[in-house]
Amino acid sequence: MNTVDVTQSPGSSQVADAMQNAGPAAPLLELQDIHSYYGHIHALQGISLTVNEGEIVTLIGANGAGKSTTLRTISGLIKPRNGTIRLKGQDIAGMPPHQIVTLGVGHVPEGRGIFPRLTVQENLEMGAYTINNPAEVSRRMEAVFILFPRLKERVHQKGGTLSGGEQQMLATARGLMLKPRILLMDEPSMGLAPVLVEAIFDVIRSLNRDEGTTILLVEQNALMALSVANRGYVLQNGRIVIADMAANLKKNEMVRSAYLGVK
Repeated sequence: MNTVDVTQSPGSSQVADAMQNAGPAAPLLELQDIHSYYGHIHALQGISLTVNEGEIVTLIGANGAGKSTTLRTISGLIKPRNGTIRLKGQDIAGMPPHQIVTLGVGHVPEGRGIFPRLTVQENLEMGAYTINNPAEVSRRMEAVFILFPRLKERVHQKGGTLSGGEQQMLATARGLMLKPRILLMDEPSMGLAPVLVEAIFDVIRSLNRDEGTTILLVEQNALMALSVANRGYVLQNGRIVIADMAANLKKNEMVRSAYLGVK
């Protein structure tokens, strides 16, 4: 997908902090001037953003813009060289992933990342590996089965034999087993048929509306992402170039042309 230079769009002088503190809620997650690298490649070049409690915030942009790298940096899979990442005021930048998980950051990775040789139940148990109370694990498993009744039907089936949509459900359910304070979702609609895309986004809406789950969403389908999000950030070449309410982003001419397929 071709990108456009939107750094001169209206309001771009406030890109770094636009909409950072939208709404009354204090930031649950706050990134300030994050720089991350893959070897010598400067992948994130000063990312600053916030996610407030109870929000859905989306990151949109072309392939290679830095969206997935942002999530991987938050969850500790990539250590930033500069900047701070605060979860409820606590700096988690540079912490190992297993510690960040225990603080309440769930990550549903791009490509689902389930364990194909384990059953649905075993995959979910892996998502609850920090919980030592078997009864509590069972309660949480029953809770995710309410959200994903198809998984209950497949509870003893190997993960690798599930359909693409079912694997995405399993990856999301596994991420919910720890009752995260914030759920990072990376390309949940990737490779799914349109009817399954609708189903996955219905789940995202339900998680936020009914369960109160805060979500930071990376999604190539920008129109769908903006339809469920409260706010959004547009990334290009490792930088945020637009930050605004989702409804405004859907009307932004440059965003419509570059990411929504509207000429």
